[in-house]
Amino acid sequence: MTYDTVIVGSHVVLPTGIIEKNLVLDDGKIIALTNDEPPCDLRINADGLVAIPGLIDPHVHYGVYSPIEQAAESESHVAAIGGVTTMMRMLRLGDSFKKSLLPQLTASSKSHYVDYAIHASIFNHQQIDEMQFCVENGITSFKLYMNLGGEVGHVYMEMQPGKNQLVEQHVEVNSEIVQKVVEKAASLGCPVLVHAEDFEQCGCGIKKAKEKNLDGLPAWSQSRPSESESKSIKNISRFARDSNCVLYFAHTGSRRALEQISEERKNGTKIFVETCPHYLTLSHEKQAGYLAKVMPPIRSEDDVLSVWNAINQNQINTIGTDHVANQLKLKLDGNTVWDALAGFPSIGVCLPLLLSEGVNKNRISINQLANLTSLNTAKIFGMYPVKGSLEPNSDADITLVDLKKEKKVTHDLFGGFSDYLVYEDWKLRGWPIKTIIRGQIVSEDHQVIGKRGFGKLVSRKTNST
Repeated sequence: MTYDTVIVGSHVVLPTGIIEKNLVLDDGKIIALTNDEPPCDLRINADGLVAIPGLIDPHVHYGVYSPIEQAAESESHVAAIGGVTTMMRMLRLGDSFKKSLLPQLTASSKSHYVDYAIHASIFNHQQIDEMQFCVENGITSFKLYMNLGGEVGHVYMEMQPGKNQLVEQHVEVNSEIVQKVVEKAASLGCPVLVHAEDFEQCGCGIKKAKEKNLDGLPAWSQSRPSESESKSIKNISRFARDSNCVLYFAHTGSRRALEQISEERKNGTKIFVETCPHYLTLSHEKQAGYLAKVMPPIRSEDDVLSVWNAINQNQINTIGTDHVANQLKLKLDGNTVWDALAGFPSIGVCLPLLLSEGVNKNRISINQLANLTSLNTAKIFGMYPVKGSLEPNSDADITLVDLKKEKKVTHDLFGGFSDYLVYEDWKLRGWPIKTIIRGQIVSEDHQVIGKRGFGKLVSRKTNST
């Protein structure tokens, strides 16, 4: 028998460790790990490279600053070059899912280079009633923005397909909504992703900082203190324990938040934790300007160290990017940190950052990286064993990386919507060389060679299926 592809000579990262085997791919799946080299249509020489499970980015924002049919194309292009094989979109709709979800799904289906999945954000009672409808359409995870309400309740929603116009709305994610979302998600067997910042505390902090004419990233961090994170974590954990709901705390980057999560876990709350590359590499003490403005804010050097320690103590389960596909003209609209837009692009540079600052500096092993960026995410969100591992019968989603390759970061390397990167001109060691999705090479040597529309919506299981 002749197989589609054999990858020869790589170090293969499995959940159990690293092995020296050839990867045999056929019909989009990994068929075997073997010492043999069976007949094949395509032989990939991967001598000196490491084969890791394709990255699953659990936290991506796109379709907000450009319509989804454009955003899916541009941001999945960036993802492919960055070694990401599945991207999970934070969908924010201001109206009924029954009205607006299917047009979004249809537009998405035609434009991705990589596979994708969706988390549905819940803002009001009508959307709570429609969570079952979301599950029926393949969306099996939900997000709560506890940072939105009162004076800080403004948020940009997704653009409607075919319309290039920003959609701003005011929302009030109060305790009643939080409790009901948690209860409903638990009944559906779905996890709830949480943006854990207390909006009242944030609103008050921002007001005080402006009154004192404070500016810069340290002022931004001070205005949204880590205590606002711990307060939110404590509040929603109580609801989650009562209803036996699984929580997933997104973009966790402070010592105080991690300590509170540890307490809630001891109390019996089922919790998964995500951090982001910027909480591992940036601090308000060293970062100049406003480009790194994000929610929750980047914190101190001490907090950065705490996040690395938490990873090595297995307190953190996943790494997502919180990628926001925006542009400089929007990002820096004004003269102060208060005028700047929160969020920045990072999906393309996530893997190089983790290889350079993590693996190559001995902060984490390549096995840890694979677990944090793929395996754990696949298990949490119902994709495993189809996604997340290089074991036989899994999808052939493989990223080949060169740990020795050195390259300077530039935004134009990735070909996305954004015209800047926080990490511009950083010299990183360790880069993806090939991105393979379901057996097809989608990106090679920083060039996308796959077809637009190849990416598919990933089928996911709930805890009840």
